[in-house]
Amino acid sequence: MRIEGYAVISEDGMIADASGLLPPSLIADTDQQFFQDGLNGVDVVVHGRNSEETHPKSLHRRRIVLTRDVKTVAPDPERATAILWNPAGASFETALAAFETPPRSAAILGGTHVFGLFLDRYTTFFLSRIAGARLPGGRPVFPQVPGETPESVLSTHGLRDKGCERADPAAGLIISRWERPV
Repeated sequence: MRIEGYAVISEDGMIADASGLLPPSLIADTDQQFFQDGLNGVDVVVHGRNSEETHPKSLHRRRIVLTRDVKTVAPDPERATAILWNPAGASFETALAAFETPPRSAAILGGTHVFGLFLDRYTTFFLSRIAGARLPGGRPVFPQVPGETPESVLSTHGLRDKGCERADPAAGLIISRWERPV
C-alpha cells in the first residue's frame, strides 16, 4: 500500500499554534495546491479529529478519522464516506477493510499523534517548510519534535531526503520529498 504523509511546518517543526490551529503564517497557495493535488491522487485520507481538510471535494473523499470514541472501527454517523478508527483497538488494515472497496493508497494529514503512528509505514512524506514562521509552544509535526528535527525523525525511520519537490521563494516555501527505499 502507498502511504503518503503531508505536513506544512514552521521553522521550529510545528504544524499548529499553541491553540491547535493552523495559523496564516503556515498557509501558502503553492503548498495548498500541492496538497490538494496529492489528496486527489489517493483512495483515502487519514487524520485525527482536529485535522479536517475543508476543500470543496473533502465531503466526497473517503476518510479514516482516528478517535478514542469507538472501541475498534465504526461507520462515522456524520459522514457516509468516513470510518472512525481507534488504533488501540484495531489495526490499520482492519480500518481499511471496513470500506466496500479497500483503499490501495492513503494520505496522512495529521496531527502529531497520527503523523507519528505511521512513521514506519510511509512510502513518501512531503515536508513543507515555511521559512521565517515560528510557533513557540505550538503542536509539533512528530512526537519527537522539538527534541529532534523533523528531518532527523524521518531519517531515523528509514526515509531518505530526495530533495526539493517544489518551492515558492516569495512565500518562503520549500516542499521536500522523503522516500522509503524499496
